[in-house]
Amino acid sequence: MAGKVPAVASAVRVIERLAAEWPDAVTPRQLVDELQLNRSTCYNILSTLQSAGWVRSLSDRGGWTLGPRLLTLTGVSRAVALRVMQDEIEDLSRRLGFVVFIAERDGSGGYVVVAKAERRPGVRVTVSVGEYFEFSAPALMNAFHAWSAEEEFDRAVERHQIKQFTPNTLVDLADLHTELKATRQRGYSISLQQFDVAQGGVAAPIFDRHGQVSCVITTLAFASELHEGNVAEIGERVAACAARITQHLGGRPGTR
Repeated sequence: MAGKVPAVASAVRVIERLAAEWPDAVTPRQLVDELQLNRSTCYNILSTLQSAGWVRSLSDRGGWTLGPRLLTLTGVSRAVALRVMQDEIEDLSRRLGFVVFIAERDGSGGYVVVAKAERRPGVRVTVSVGEYFEFSAPALMNAFHAWSAEEEFDRAVERHQIKQFTPNTLVDLADLHTELKATRQRGYSISLQQFDVAQGGVAAPIFDRHGQVSCVITTLAFASELHEGNVAEIGERVAACAARITQHLGGRPGTR
């Protein structure tokens, strides 16, 4: 029988130790002392496991815990998924200064907010967990449906109809198809004064393991804050956040 590979054996011991304490964290010092590992070796193992999403750092002071990718492989729960998403949108909201939220389909054609983060006090665009958006809310609709078959989207439009929220709202089906294609190419949807003349929005999809859009990450701000001049930069940040969540939860990007 082949002998053990020391590095792999040590990595297994690290994972087992973190699993024993999960969801609480374990400090690197505890891992070094209790597992009798070389400090440098311990940090190299943690770094490698972190890059794969198998462990997660809560900072040196906070310690280490099991990562979202490993939890996904063992059967990620909704609570874990929401925790992963909340951590990511908290960070994005802090960097953007805007509200950031996660929305899911609600079963009636619309979308419901299931998580949100906002860092800036004072007057701002905001939403609440549980808030409902109807089917044709532009940023959400385009991000949810851009990776669907065109025929599927057309049936949804026929069933739910497109509401003209402002004079800027796209309502023509051909224009909507063009916008869905542009959303796929960019990786995020854009709604500038289409839902509310005082607001701009960007949204990007989070994919499940089958490559289907499971939920959407969205940011909203006043039109003076989110506009043609900065929408590409903000859109790329939102799309990158969505991609990280997709990876952490074991999803794979859609390819249509």
